[in-house]
Amino acid sequence: MSTKKRNFPVQGMGCAACVARVESALKNAKGVSGASVSLASNSALVEYDSSVTTPGELRKAVQDAGYDMLVDGSDDEADIEAEAARAEAYNRLRTDTFIALGLAVMVMVIGMGFKDFPGKGFLLWALATPVVAWCGRRFFKAGFSAVRHGAANMDTLVALSVSISYLFSVFNLLFPGVWTSRGLQPHLYFESSTMIVAFILLGRLLEERAKHSTTAAIRGLMGLQAQAVPVRVGEVLPVKPGERISVDGVVLDGGSYVDESMLTGEPVPVVKKAGDKVFAGTLNQKGFLNVKAEKVGQDTFLSSIIRMVRDAQGSKAPIQHLVDKIAAVFVPVIIGISVLTLLAWIVFSPEDGVTLGLLSMVAVLVIACPCSLGLATPTAIIAGIGNGASQGILIKDAESLQSARRIGAVVMDKTGTLTEGKPSVVESAWDPALAQEEDPQQAGLRDVLYSLEKMSDHPLAEAVCESLRGCEQLQVTDFEAILGKGIHGKVEGEHYYVGNLELLKEALSGGIPAETSPLVADSIHTWMDAGYTVTLLFDRKKVYAVLALSDELRVSAVQAVRVLQDSGLEVHMLTGDNEAAAGRIARETGIGHVHANVLPQDKARYVAHLQAAGKKVAMVGDGINDSAALAQADLGIAMGGGSDIAMNTAQVTIVSGDLGKIRQLIRLSRRTVRIIRENLFWAFFYNLAAVPIAAGVLYPFTGWLLNPMIAAACMALSSICVVTNSLRLRK
Repeated sequence: MSTKKRNFPVQGMGCAACVARVESALKNAKGVSGASVSLASNSALVEYDSSVTTPGELRKAVQDAGYDMLVDGSDDEADIEAEAARAEAYNRLRTDTFIALGLAVMVMVIGMGFKDFPGKGFLLWALATPVVAWCGRRFFKAGFSAVRHGAANMDTLVALSVSISYLFSVFNLLFPGVWTSRGLQPHLYFESSTMIVAFILLGRLLEERAKHSTTAAIRGLMGLQAQAVPVRVGEVLPVKPGERISVDGVVLDGGSYVDESMLTGEPVPVVKKAGDKVFAGTLNQKGFLNVKAEKVGQDTFLSSIIRMVRDAQGSKAPIQHLVDKIAAVFVPVIIGISVLTLLAWIVFSPEDGVTLGLLSMVAVLVIACPCSLGLATPTAIIAGIGNGASQGILIKDAESLQSARRIGAVVMDKTGTLTEGKPSVVESAWDPALAQEEDPQQAGLRDVLYSLEKMSDHPLAEAVCESLRGCEQLQVTDFEAILGKGIHGKVEGEHYYVGNLELLKEALSGGIPAETSPLVADSIHTWMDAGYTVTLLFDRKKVYAVLALSDELRVSAVQAVRVLQDSGLEVHMLTGDNEAAAGRIARETGIGHVHANVLPQDKARYVAHLQAAGKKVAMVGDGINDSAALAQADLGIAMGGGSDIAMNTAQVTIVSGDLGKIRQLIRLSRRTVRIIRENLFWAFFYNLAAVPIAAGVLYPFTGWLLNPMIAAACMALSSICVVTNSLRLRK
């Protein structure tokens, strides 16, 4: 099975009913395991088996439902094509809107501002026809296309309402005797049909502008991609002052300040010199850099961020599922209510029931708004995830954004999370018998330690290798990484271990061997009590060396922990390091819940224990040994400088590693959910209140009947209000 996950632009959707139709078509297509369609971004996030189906077949399924989907080229190429199509459609919509508004105003002025004169009705007919037939063509095309495919959507409602008011007016104009013979006065409602088209087009135009603003974050990220440069991995790329770096790579020579704010959200430029990493999309400010390309094109960190943000903005929050169920039946229910409205007027008001019933029927069809329901959640999700991305907080999906607000406990790894993750060797002690630098065995054991640590990707191993720079790398066989404890390997026929005291006890079934020199043995305990992390080199007979390592606390750690605790959150620290080292960090940060000498599986069990106590847990980590706990937690948060496995497992990645972003994430989650609830409340309240009023429930008490023109304006305004409210999240 070859599963792929891809975001496709969708064309032709106009409301929540369209979303339900497209999503159903994709989910029922062969080989599709999941599909999420967004009205706000006009996209479909599809997970499918590429050995069973192809993008072309998925497009055919969408076309059979009455819509279209762009599948050719890469995601970026599809986005460019979709953006060009959107711009073209927007220009057509703007032209139609201005024409409709101009003609509709003329119809209103002539129809309501002038007394009857010969040919007045036919003049109104002539002015209304282009508005209905040309400017409103999109409603008829999309609405009846949906009916042809066995569905109904917002365009169906508009097409029905405009058709009824327009055709009823034409009938009254051409055959007035049908009504005058019954003592009734035939009225013309060309103003209603034209104003319905004009107001709804204006609403669509404003809505499209607002929706376009919600996706500004993803377009901004795409704009950071430098122009395509034919660079291959391994090539050296000169970067001049003021140029945007186009690859992920390492600086070979030169020096400069690089603006990484577009990735990390941190405004202060970062000093870059030989040996430092640089990333595509960042801006070289003053100096000259020669950069060796390590990742190019779609493999860069920026491209992965764009894919993550795009997928996240296309995903759905759990709260959206109820809306989808309602949207799927909304339009048929509204059509049924409009028919009942007409029949009720005919039955209870025999004299003018047909006229008033048709007006009320049109008002019901126009004022009902599945658009506001469909836009309530996705516009807020897109704006919220875009806001997070601009601050260097990458959120994997809508569910993660929604769940972050419920977090009650934050569990943090120590190394690389609370600390910088760049430890250095500050002290070392070797067996006195090997104390002479010229002693060949001394040099040999340094080479052994260096060779074993070069096989490991642990930050402590890198620090040890840095302290032993210049040593010879020997061949290592039977290498084994023992998670949370250390490593083991065979060098020149001898078995050696490098690791912590727990590994020593496990490998030798006891404590420090008696043959170990007092200097080494005393140094182990002294440095551990001082809060250092210790690494031992030993074999089955004795400990040959002990190295003390220290890792600086992150600048943001103390303040971040205090802010989280002041917010009522419990903060816990888990580490595989010794108790003294853990205690030192705990004292500096003010963390009260500390557990040291913890293995990777123990971290996951600890998270599960907190969950069993009824807490929603966020796990913050950066390494492979944190991946199980990140997966177990209700919300996994990976530090941007950590391992790819940690970032792939977590639901959120903090690019800069600033722990203060955790509080920002929780606040963003709460704001987003609050705005979603506001949107849904007003969308539901609007429809619950507006539809009965449009049907005429107030008429028996007040003699007031809602004009279809006002109904059209209210419908357009409801969608605009929802999108505008969501745009508050961009701030």
